[in-house]
Amino acid sequence: MKRFAVLLLLVSGAVTAAEIRSMDVQYEDGFYTLHSIAWFDAGLEATYDTFSRWDKSVEFSSAVVEARDIEPGADGRPGFFVLNRGCILLFCKTLTREGWVERERNASLRAIADPERSDFEVSNETWTFAEADGGTEVTYHLYMRPGFWVPPGIGPYVIKRRLSHVGGDALDRIEAFAQERDRANASVD
Repeated sequence: MKRFAVLLLLVSGAVTAAEIRSMDVQYEDGFYTLHSIAWFDAGLEATYDTFSRWDKSVEFSSAVVEARDIEPGADGRPGFFVLNRGCILLFCKTLTREGWVERERNASLRAIADPERSDFEVSNETWTFAEADGGTEVTYHLYMRPGFWVPPGIGPYVIKRRLSHVGGDALDRIEAFAQERDRANASVD
């Protein structure tokens, strides 16, 4: 009986319904903007907590080589560090983003990269969270300008394409982690 319960738990954890509801990527004057809306079959608090954990990023995306939460600075804002590795065509690059996070519990996260400690002149990300359709809807907005050379002509096209295709598998992993947090919270209650 215990084996059946474990199998049922594993199967139910493997079935995910995360979906991208909309996505738009734009490029203008060296700046990239990505706006997306995704839905997760998980509770608001568990989804927010999952996104709040920078150290979990390595489990969600194969492009993330290292990620960690950084202690709050003198201003009290917690920090983050992310090291990405990715290739576009034959051009491979390791990129660093380090900065601070602003939070409104179960409502929004904002990550602002410090250009002096990052490979981006600008990298501002905002996630907003809302209950929707029995799960959680996450609206994501990225505004960024790389601090490195991007080949004109093909570069913007390839980066836009990469930004719009990178999320599908990560969404399923994020959702599975949030569902596990939901189950853990339910067993405590």
